[in-house]
Formats: sequence, structure tokens, C-alpha cells
Amino acid sequence: MRHVHFIGIGGTGLSAIARILVQRGYEVSGSDNFVSVYFNDIARDGAKTFLGHHPDNVRGADVVVRSSAIKDDNPEVISAIQLGIPVLKRSDFLPMLLKSSDTIAIAGSHGKTTTTSMILFMLHEIGADPSFISGAIVKQLATNAHAGSSDLFVIEADEYDYMFLGLNPLISVITNIEHDHPDCFPTPEAYMEAFVQFLSRQRPNGTAFLCVDDPGVRQLLTRDAVTLVNFKTYGLKSNADYLASGLKLNPAGCFNFDFVLNSGKGAPNNLGNCRLLVPGEHNVQNALAALAVIHTLGFPLSEALNALSRFQGADRRFDICDPVAGITIVNDYAHHPTQIDHTIAAARTRFPGAPIWVVWEPHTYTRTAALEKDFCTSLSRADHVIITRIYPAREKDNGYTPLGIVDALGSKKACYIPDFDQVAGYLVRNLAENDVLLVLSAGNAPAISQKTLALLKDRL
Repeated sequence: MRHVHFIGIGGTGLSAIARILVQRGYEVSGSDNFVSVYFNDIARDGAKTFLGHHPDNVRGADVVVRSSAIKDDNPEVISAIQLGIPVLKRSDFLPMLLKSSDTIAIAGSHGKTTTTSMILFMLHEIGADPSFISGAIVKQLATNAHAGSSDLFVIEADEYDYMFLGLNPLISVITNIEHDHPDCFPTPEAYMEAFVQFLSRQRPNGTAFLCVDDPGVRQLLTRDAVTLVNFKTYGLKSNADYLASGLKLNPAGCFNFDFVLNSGKGAPNNLGNCRLLVPGEHNVQNALAALAVIHTLGFPLSEALNALSRFQGADRRFDICDPVAGITIVNDYAHHPTQIDHTIAAARTRFPGAPIWVVWEPHTYTRTAALEKDFCTSLSRADHVIITRIYPAREKDNGYTPLGIVDALGSKKACYIPDFDQVAGYLVRNLAENDVLLVLSAGNAPAISQKTLALLKDRL
């Protein structure tokens, strides 16, 4: 295998795999219907890219890898099959990519990107030079993928389309389990079963780290399959193997805590103090998971803790823009009710007393409809809410709109403004000094942040 072609190369997942192959010296090509940051970056890295899908794009490839959004009737899929070229999903290709690696796989409904980024950043700072694939660009590393020189491979283990079942990790993490992606997992049981299968793929000499704070993980622990796996727990609860103790807010509005090991043999062992620059108790849990992995791998904890104290996060994960006119805008990837809860809570801690505005771009029709009541509850925790048009991602418009959520929140708190430019105009007319605006989106809504900031600067 020398030439790999990617259909959907502009997406986060496939562009990351493509980047690693380019760095390893493979010939890489790929196509996408839209230009993105990742599409441009992989082209600069040396991949041959095509805007649009055409049957001739796959000629000369040894293997074709397609994203989950690419259907069987795609012209490049059809052409590859006619030419006898294997067409694989990510889960099929990952064993080839990770062959001979010691894989560290981070799974979970929420928090996996930040936890992945914390682990790989600490390893990078220690000098371990892991290969990695993260779900977002790590700010201080300016990339979401890298072909390292060590045997370690840190990968964000995405459950969508069962991607993570292509992994056989030495070390795995499950941050939480909460029903999501109803287009792929129609029931909570189907979703849970996918995580059971993921855990069963753990290497016999490996270790899984499970967040005991999470109800879904506690349900997982009741499954018979878990007894066959070597695992340790982590969390804020006192019965966890790895525990955060003595949480205190630091001057950055984030948490400091003691990283404690409950060995079950005598008094708990304080392994060191952790200082975070990323806000929210959920990031304490993410940091616990990351530190537990580093501790198990045997790297110096003092160096790891020092690195973690400098960790600035991943792109679009509580990403704070420079304030304008006393107004702070934060971009965040939150697109599930629990993620919205965590982000609003983090904002309350990071900016105490400030009025919290939320602009939410719903992500997929199926998720928004299936979790409508939960979205109402989570969004009600903000002071003001603007809901935009739904970002369809891989789905076709089925006629559903978020107007029911707006009605449930009430006109005094929420409004529906589908157009991004109109949202920015409304914000500039209504935002006041000391307000905090959270732009929550896994789609295109950061454009609202850019437009609003530009308009605010023009107003000065």
C-alpha cells in the first residue's frame, strides 16, 4: 500500500489520518465538496486534493477510505469498486494505521477531545513524541495530528459509525456514556452496547480508565463483560481509584486540586497538585483521566503536572476571544444538552456575576428532536438564548425546526433567528458591557462570533 485516497478529506477525522500518512511518506490524495481549514492544511502538507467528487479522482489509489457521511452512491465509491480498489471506513483502516503501536484510545460521549489533547500535550512536553489524532487542533501544538517517533499512539476514539471498534487499545478511557447520535444508535441500549464492545477490545495486558462519577459508566460497570477487563476508576467521588481532592478556584477562574491515588492499602497517596487553565469541574474529570494514563505509563508526574498547568485547551473548547467594549465572546463545540450544561457552568465559574448569553446552532435534526426536552432544560440556565437554523451535517432536512424549544423557554429568555448576519446584528444592538456570550456550535456558528466582534469594533 503506497497510495491512499480519502473521500471527505476536509473533515476532522480523515484529514488527521491523511496527515499522518503524508508524514510517514505515503502518497495521499483526497476529495471534498467544501473547502475547510483541514482541507487547505492537508493540501499544504502535500496531499493532492480535489474540490468535488469525480470518478477519475480515485485512479491509481491502492486503498480508498471514506468518511461516515459518504454514501454508497458516491461517484468515487462506485468508481473504486469498479476498478477493484478496496473501499474502507475509518474503523476498517485504523488497524493498518495503528499496526505495531501502543494505542491510547479516549472514548466517551463528552470530553474526549479535551482529554485526548491533555494526554498528548503532556507526552509531548515530557519528550515522548507520540503519534496522535485529536478531534480538534491542540492550540499549543497547532495541529490535530502528528506522526511521532515513539510507539505510543494517542487517538480520540469516536463512537459514531462504530469507528472505535477498529481499535485494540493498550490503554483506554471512557469519560462518560450518554445516549447520542440517534441516527446511528436508535436507542440508549444500542449506544451502551457499542461501549461494551469497545471495552471488550482492550488488550489483555492493558488498562481501562472509567469515570465513576458518570451514571452511564456506572451502568457499564454492571455488565458482565467489564469483569473480563482490567480497569481502574477515576472521579470526584471518594471511592474512585484516582481522585481529585481539595478543589479550589485559582486566579484564572479554573480549578486547582490534589491528584490522589486510592490504592486500597492504607491512606490515600497524594501524587501532586494540579493547576488548570481550562474552566469547569468537567475539566477536572478530564485532567484526572489524563493524569491516570500518564501515571500508569510510568512517566514523571512532576513534569506532567507542570505541563498540564500550561495546557491552554483545544480549538473551539471554551475558546475565549479578546474582549471588545467589555464584552467577552467564547466559542465552544457544545452541541449536546450535557455539554451545554457544562459550558454554562464553566462560564458562571470563570466569569462570576456576568450575564450569560448563549447563541446555539443546533446540530442535526435527529439529535435536536430526540433531545428537545433536555435542550430546554440546559438552555434555561443561560440568561438570554438565541437559537439559529439547524446545522444538518450528514442529514437531509426533514422539516423539523427548534421553534418548540424557543416556545418552551419563553419569549423573555429566547428567540429564534435563523440567519447568522441577523444574529450578529441583534447581538450588537443588545449586548452590554460585562456580558459574556457563549457561541455553542459543532457547525458554522463561529462565523457569528467573527461578525459580532467586527461590528462591536466598528461601534467603538
